Amino acid sequence: MNENTQNLKQLPLGDWHRSLGARMVPFAGYEMPVQYEGVMAEHIWTRTEAGLFDVSHMGQLQLMGEGAAEALERITPGNLSALAAGKIRYTLLLAQNGGILDDLMVTNTGDHLYLVVNGATKHDDIAYMRAQLPDSVALHHLEDEALLALQGPKAAAALAKLGIDPHEPDWPKPTDLHFMEAGSFLWRGIPLGISRSGYTGEDGFEISVPSELAETLAEALLELDEVRPIGLGARDSLRLEAGLPLYGHDMTAETLPVEANLGFALSKVRREEGNFAGAERVLAQYPDKAETKRVGLFVDGRQPVREGAVVIDAQGATIGKVTSGGFSPTLQRPIAMAYVPTDMSGTGTGITVEQRGKKIACTVADMPFVPHQYHRKPKL
Repeated sequence: MNENTQNLKQLPLGDWHRSLGARMVPFAGYEMPVQYEGVMAEHIWTRTEAGLFDVSHMGQLQLMGEGAAEALERITPGNLSALAAGKIRYTLLLAQNGGILDDLMVTNTGDHLYLVVNGATKHDDIAYMRAQLPDSVALHHLEDEALLALQGPKAAAALAKLGIDPHEPDWPKPTDLHFMEAGSFLWRGIPLGISRSGYTGEDGFEISVPSELAETLAEALLELDEVRPIGLGARDSLRLEAGLPLYGHDMTAETLPVEANLGFALSKVRREEGNFAGAERVLAQYPDKAETKRVGLFVDGRQPVREGAVVIDAQGATIGKVTSGGFSPTLQRPIAMAYVPTDMSGTGTGITVEQRGKKIACTVADMPFVPHQYHRKPKL
């Protein structure tokens, strides 16, 4: 978070965050709230109550036109053309050589695709997609929409108190949605796009709202006893506990999907078709032929290891790298993500990390570190 503070973009709710006492920091080209009362307290509140995050820096895109899903499939490995209306899929934006340019969520709204991409990469994503998509498919950047995330075990109860109505009488209420489902809603005449998804490992919702009305919605949510504002710091520690990668840190354009431990994003039908960007190179690693793999680490002692620390072998040679790390408020111990040789990626394997000349013992751990609490649809 050491970006130049000049020329930072402002969130629609920037002044509102400051009025709540937020400490603002540069992130993804924006000035964003990193904390209000403290990262530890905000983290624990989200795990036990409901936290309100402003994620308006994310890119919200609309893809329209005949064959839009099939066109997007040329540069993603997800089975998007089979995505039913109201359903969401996690997928990867792939360079022509198969490297990961971004990870994104794709929703079939019924008449178009709605995409949420990372804030730091959104302009590059848009340029790349426009260059790759046919002229018959229109890509719109929804720059006048804010995005709020309500996360935690009491998120659904809190959202229910607002009395949000489905856009159509026979559509489900927001709290009737299951994980990775979405719909269109109205609240006090304000149109909302709501998905049951998030980046914390908890149950929760992401809410797209017109920017000029975002403060009205945020204020209404904060009036509820269950809800407090949560900053970027706790968002990072929550997603780390959930084992969720952060683009630009845990994966880059040099990373292939299997290396990133994201093989699940390679849909079976797309693997069989092999007609997406970089497919030959990507599929050559599937399912377990990558030389390196992203894993979770339990760190011995109380000192966290941070991004940039290196994994070393018995002779002290660098054989991997830490990409995210910090102290887990839930587990009360340091945890990390790292790339290690695949033959060392098994759970329980001892790993040595070197940070500032100090050797630290670690153990490969299963992810997520803290179990996900998603509100999944019961299996029949």
